[in-house]
Amino acid sequence: MKYSVVVMAAGKGSRMKSETPKVLHKICGKEMIYHILKEASKISDDITAVVYHQSQKVKKVIEDSFSTVSVVVQDHDNFPGTGGAIKASNPKNEKVLVLNGDMPLVTSEALKPFLNIEADVVISTFVLKDPSGYGRVVTDNKTVKKIVEDKDASIEEKKINRVNAGVYLFNKNFLDEFLPLLSNNNAQKEFYITELIELAIKADRKVSFLDVSEEIFVGVNSKKELSFAEENMQKRIKSQLMENGVIMRLPDTIYIESQAVFEGECEIESGCVIKGSSVIKNSVIHANSVVEDAYIENSSVGPLARIRPKTKLYDTHIGNFVEVKNSTLNGVKAGHLSYLGDAEIDSGTNIGAGTITCNYDGKNKYKTIIGKNVFIGSDTQLVAPVKIEDNSMIAAGTTVTSDVESGSLAISRTKQKNIAGFFAKFFK
Repeated sequence: MKYSVVVMAAGKGSRMKSETPKVLHKICGKEMIYHILKEASKISDDITAVVYHQSQKVKKVIEDSFSTVSVVVQDHDNFPGTGGAIKASNPKNEKVLVLNGDMPLVTSEALKPFLNIEADVVISTFVLKDPSGYGRVVTDNKTVKKIVEDKDASIEEKKINRVNAGVYLFNKNFLDEFLPLLSNNNAQKEFYITELIELAIKADRKVSFLDVSEEIFVGVNSKKELSFAEENMQKRIKSQLMENGVIMRLPDTIYIESQAVFEGECEIESGCVIKGSSVIKNSVIHANSVVEDAYIENSSVGPLARIRPKTKLYDTHIGNFVEVKNSTLNGVKAGHLSYLGDAEIDSGTNIGAGTITCNYDGKNKYKTIIGKNVFIGSDTQLVAPVKIEDNSMIAAGTTVTSDVESGSLAISRTKQKNIAGFFAKFFK
């Protein structure tokens, strides 16, 4: 049997206190809506995201990553509310799983048990120690008998600790029959998905429930909850990486985004940040270094280094306080205090402390090309565009403004002048 998935992503999320739509707030480098669509794609080939608030912005984020996900805009003027969101969808398959776009920790494995339950409706539920404020799900331990809001619950019903978690599975035929019966006869004048449950129970349709993990199915409604969700996802990411052989020193101090890839035997020391779609193979990232959208193979980075986007390192050592951006280094040593931007540097080359590639003239960026076995002395400025050929040397303190031929020494210094007796004269 095939399943359709509808992801509700129409809300503004006013509790986030942000101009950014709630589902576009990021966790571990990717938007919340991205995480849930990625997991939904593992169990269904018919996925619809229902959007409304800043719909074009949300739609673009979705379509940039998921070409097969249908994005529809909710008719909020005529059909507001969660029930209205379902009305906007057009699922194709016999079963319809309804998810929320603000549940970034949900996994495909956690969703699969829904698909094995035969019922017209399946409700996800939490069992909480303190259910205060939540709508109670009244059951006979097999099926759902009713859902009652906290303010409407009797004394006995308030003792129930099973509450609605907000994920549903519907038979498509049930939705076709009962969606037209939804009303907005309430104080908010909205159409609610929970009314479908009430209609099903009144019609004596089978309504089952599935207890799920609060940690996995938790919704994010505030910046505080966003941080809690990110902490949990970080634990998940790092646990999986360590199971796969990555060594982490004090993993709680390390931040790794969800798209990062590690291959071979890698070691990440404390305080490191690994961002974007970085790929790290058989390498060591020393303490307090930052890697952003870079490729690192058979190399060591840091401590206290920054590897910026579009950088590729092969068999290279990058030391402390070295920043590399949009550059390819193959078999290079850059041990201290350097900036290497928009450069190609070949094997056997040593970059002295204080070396800078001057790659930007205020309007355009230019490239620095350094060949094999080049020695760059300390405090060198390489004013791009410039090419340093193989087996050449740059004297310390030199500003290089033109190409250096193979085998040459480039030196550019003002002649030193010593003035006798100046110290005593100056300080009297």
